[in-house]
Order: sequence, then C-alpha cells, then structure tokens
Amino acid sequence: MVAIDIERAWKPSGKPSVRRMVGWQGLGGVPPTALVLAGIVSVQVGAAVATHLFASVGPGGAVTMRLVFGGIVLLVLWRSALRIERRALPVALAFGAVLALMNLCFYEAIDRIPLGMAVTLEFLGPLAIALAGSRRWIDPVWALLAGGGVFMLTRSDGQVVWSGIFLALAAGVCWAGYILLSAKLGERTSGGGGLAIAMAFGGILMMPVGIVEAGTALLQPAVLAAGFAVAMLSSVVPYSLELEALRRMPARIFGVLMSLEPAVAALAGLLVLGQILNFGQWAGVVCVVAASAGATRTASA
Repeated sequence: MVAIDIERAWKPSGKPSVRRMVGWQGLGGVPPTALVLAGIVSVQVGAAVATHLFASVGPGGAVTMRLVFGGIVLLVLWRSALRIERRALPVALAFGAVLALMNLCFYEAIDRIPLGMAVTLEFLGPLAIALAGSRRWIDPVWALLAGGGVFMLTRSDGQVVWSGIFLALAAGVCWAGYILLSAKLGERTSGGGGLAIAMAFGGILMMPVGIVEAGTALLQPAVLAAGFAVAMLSSVVPYSLELEALRRMPARIFGVLMSLEPAVAALAGLLVLGQILNFGQWAGVVCVVAASAGATRTASA
C-alpha cells in the first residue's frame, strides 16, 4: 500500500493498546478522515519547523533531536511492550538504521530544495513499492504520470539544486526499504514496542552526527524545546492520530488519503516558509499525488 510510513502508521494488535497510545479519549468522536488529515498537517508543519533549526544545529542536529526525543516518548508510551523476541531484535535495529538514514537524507534535502518538492520526490519510494507489487494493466499509467510529475518538478525558473533532488530521492529509497522492513517487524512483534526500540536506536546512531555538526548548540534550552516540538509534530502526534484512524477505517482509504501528503507539504512550505513553486512544479506535485492515489486504489481493489 502506498504512503503508509511505518513510523507514523503502525497498526497495533488490539483496541486497548491504541487507547493507551493515543491517550485522548475525545478522539473517538472525531471522524477518522479528519484524524488522518490532521496527522498529515502535523508532519509537514513539523518538517517546516525543523528547517528553522538548521541555522543553529544543522540538518544532522535536527534529525538527532527528532529521533532521540521521539524515541524517548515512544519508549515511555510503549514500555509494557518493549520485551520482544530475540529474532525480532535485528529487524528492529535495521529498521532504526534505515529510519535514521531516511530522515538525515530528507532533512539534508529540505535544506537545499523546497519542502513540497522534497516530499513529492521522496514519495516515489512507496509508490515504487506499490507498483512493484501489482501487475495490473493500469500500472504503467501511474508510473508515467509520476515520471511526468518529477520532470515538471525539476523544471525550475532558476538553477536546479540537484544535490537536494538526489538527497530527496535517496530518502525515498530509504522509505521503500523500511516499508519492507516494517512488514518483517510486524510479523515478529505486536504493538509499538518494536517501533519504539527502532526509533531509539536510530537516535543513538545519529548522536555522533548531531554532536559533530551542532556541538554545544544542542544543549541550548530554546533549541531543545524546538527539537522536542519537531519530534512531537513529526512523529508522536501524527502516529497517535493515525493509529486511531486505522482502527476505524479501511487501509485502502487510509492509503489514498496519505497520498495527499506532497500537496500538503507544498502548502506548508508556502504558508510557513514562504517557499513558492511555479505553476509547472505545482502540476508536478498534482501528478505524483494522482499517481500515488491511483496506484493505492487499484492495488487494493
């Protein structure tokens, strides 16, 4: 299924676990569609906030704080599910390593190119997974539509920052990799214990990078507060909202809604960061969104 990021959409085994993870009893009355959209907005606002940290701690420092704080919160929330089988531990650690690399590539990308462009290019990873797992006649149409979208995205009025484009594509490759790893981890664990361990391990791996890049700036109270906000907005809050949504809606519909993420990212870049895409680049975003939604819908039909 397209666009289900295991960091933000792990479906747990049982209603009580969801309630403990979400912790907000009032969410039961909120339509699941609204929960998914709120989660998407939270992720992209978190990415926009993270860009403001780059001047102080760099992309590596921002990733470090996101994963460390996110890992701590998830370890606390899922403390009753942290005991996993020995055979699941290598998968969890591999997932954490891929998660760290994906976030580093993504943050390095949005330090160079607009947020909407980076998220759209990154989305090609899960889209490729969806197309690779399907043999329907319409699949080449979605692939061509996505390819056309990428072509339009890279047609800029100014100079194209190709390093940012390649980093966003590398993040997409990592995204595809941890979708595959998530399936294995889901087979060997229940609840969110494996995810919590993976994110915490990813934070540990990123610590040397963050320390070298940011140094003592990581200890500044304002920076720590912003880093915690990024972790909550980008990981914990959307993960919680989407867990509740997945409990009450078909996975196919969830995947189609998640396909809106590149468009929301472009809007967040415009409204929060003042990043303006030209008409052709907006058309490219729309093409990738349509390809993702179409591939998700036909693959699940």
